[in-house]
Amino acid sequence: MLQPKKLKYRRSFKIRKDEPMSLKGNKVSFGSYGLRSDESGAISSRQIESARRAITHYIKRGGRVWIRIFPALPITKKPPETRMGGGKGEIHEYVARVGPGRMLFEMGGVTEEIARAALRLASHKLPVKSTFIVKR
Repeated sequence: MLQPKKLKYRRSFKIRKDEPMSLKGNKVSFGSYGLRSDESGAISSRQIESARRAITHYIKRGGRVWIRIFPALPITKKPPETRMGGGKGEIHEYVARVGPGRMLFEMGGVTEEIARAALRLASHKLPVKSTFIVKR
């Protein structure tokens, strides 16, 4: 699973629920087809890996897949039934913040029907609504 090699700060502040419209990473840059986020949210490294595996399984290792997001934000969690105090919890997972318009995955080297079906399978693994995009 994806996670950063090192961090400037070990723990971070809580994330904003409503991420603004993405101005960076909102176009199909590498492949011919893409999966674009329609709403804001946090995508964990497990969800990214699950979506990537669904894509590669469907295309049977034909073509190329680009992951355009990286989970660099640590999310902490305290154990259940723990009393108040005692500092912030340990790192539970790493997430990628996405806003509406952010390109999540890109594909190239396959037909549009295969790309559409593979990215549809990947979108079911993600917690945000997403749309299939074709590069024009």
